[in-house]
Amino acid sequence: MIEPKQEHMQLALDAAHQSIANGDYGHGCVVVKDGEVISTGYETLKSANDPVNGHAEVDAIRKACQALSQPYLKDCILYSTAEPCPMCMSACIWAKVDTVVYGITRDDMIARMEELKAKGGSEFSWRQIAIPAEYIVEHGEPNVHLLPGYMRDEALKLL
Repeated sequence: MIEPKQEHMQLALDAAHQSIANGDYGHGCVVVKDGEVISTGYETLKSANDPVNGHAEVDAIRKACQALSQPYLKDCILYSTAEPCPMCMSACIWAKVDTVVYGITRDDMIARMEELKAKGGSEFSWRQIAIPAEYIVEHGEPNVHLLPGYMRDEALKLL
């Protein structure tokens, strides 16, 4: 596993804040190789009306592959402000990302949705497939290392 760095997660948090400023959900992502930031991914689900490519992880993976002129991200670390959904975690496996570091977990997001519902509803209509990233990794190849809860307190502020 590649060791994470706070400065890289901070860049993912900054991307999430930019996503919010653009009218999207607060998710951000960066891909790093050999200590160098290769790409930054932004959430564009609402602004681009694209529920697939609008995920920050997919955006960062696509940009990193283009920047490196290759379809795989071997020896790369992906930092995400939130636990990747099943689609994004699968994309990490298919792109051969070495390590995925994330701040908040699915459980954190679910707890926040329950809190909002208890207060009378929410504008945020989170859709989910109840499969954690760990499950996807356990059933995927090649193996991706996961590091959940990294800088969680900072990422929780995005909710």
